[in-house]
Amino acid sequence: MRFSADEAAHYSEQGWLLRAGAFAEWELAALREAAEETVAAVRASALAPGGGPEFRIGEGHRLQISSATVIQWEWREGSQEVRLLEPVTHLHPRFGALWEDLRLVEPLRDALGAPAVAPFTCKLNLKRPREGSEFPWHQDYPYWYVRTPEHAHEIATAILFLDAADGGNGGLRVLPGSHRAGPAPRDRAEPSQFLADAARFDAGRERLVEAPAGSLLFFGSLLLHRSTPNTSERPRRALLLSFQPAGRPRQEALPFRPHRVQELP
Repeated sequence: MRFSADEAAHYSEQGWLLRAGAFAEWELAALREAAEETVAAVRASALAPGGGPEFRIGEGHRLQISSATVIQWEWREGSQEVRLLEPVTHLHPRFGALWEDLRLVEPLRDALGAPAVAPFTCKLNLKRPREGSEFPWHQDYPYWYVRTPEHAHEIATAILFLDAADGGNGGLRVLPGSHRAGPAPRDRAEPSQFLADAARFDAGRERLVEAPAGSLLFFGSLLLHRSTPNTSERPRRALLLSFQPAGRPRQEALPFRPHRVQELP
């Protein structure tokens, strides 16, 4: 399960690594079922009277706290489609078991150079057919920085693709090697102040990561990446588990200080 020498060299140079075929179809079927059950339950609870407080960020994007998770609703005004749930592994035992799955744990030990790793945060990402919206250029680093500035560079993520991901249904696009430049310049005209300024780096070098269902993608917090809208009739569902060296608190136990993003370039 550990990185081979070639994989370690690729991860170090490129900032990401894809392993296709890591999960079998029967495992994916069970996880897709868990995903839809979870989304339906959270959505029903959130839409019920007293379902939880709502707030808006950035350009008016709607979030809601319900079922001990933060729901990001789809960006189209009035949409009742869930875009993302964070955290998510507490909502279904099949998700929670992934924190101990050696297919994630062992490669992340190598990615982080740590003898043992532990959870930081987790998400269920959904791009529904014809409605799944884009996510512009960003690094995870600023989002972690406002929680744990001293350790934000020591967090890495595994994405488990429950569906095949490609250019049509909102596949991930990465900027190879961008992690080596450190924190990217932020787009200061963008309301949230967390997104990267694509005018200040060579976005033309991007690479579309075409990932068959069951693939695992590993990357660190400093890799620039984005995703496009889902313009297809196919779903794009993915679980994201972010790990850190063992012995540190999870994201939800850390104070959220968004003003600290102003300390970054």
